[in-house]
Amino acid sequence: FLAANFRSERGEIDLIFRENDCLVFVEVKTRSSEDWTRPAAAVDARKRKLLSQTALDYLKLLKNPPVKFRFDIVEVLLADGQVREIRHLPNTFAMSQPYRYS
Repeated sequence: FLAANFRSERGEIDLIFRENDCLVFVEVKTRSSEDWTRPAAAVDARKRKLLSQTALDYLKLLKNPPVKFRFDIVEVLLADGQVREIRHLPNTFAMSQPYRYS
């Protein structure tokens, strides 16, 4: 675990982890119902763009190390205010275009 609620001018990343040689940027989505759609569906193109920009800001703080990274989503489902289920969706999306990191 590296950081929670990392903020830059462009957005926020809920959680940041390091797994071996990979940085993992995690977006957490909590819902009390899946009647209409899964929580991960809330991470639309606009949100992916903001997450990509914020991840680049975080990497810049680290002086742009040669590191792998990925974007995960964690879905938290509630029932009567209690956690009913947690789903980890690894490597859910790639960095949004036209952003890139090398």
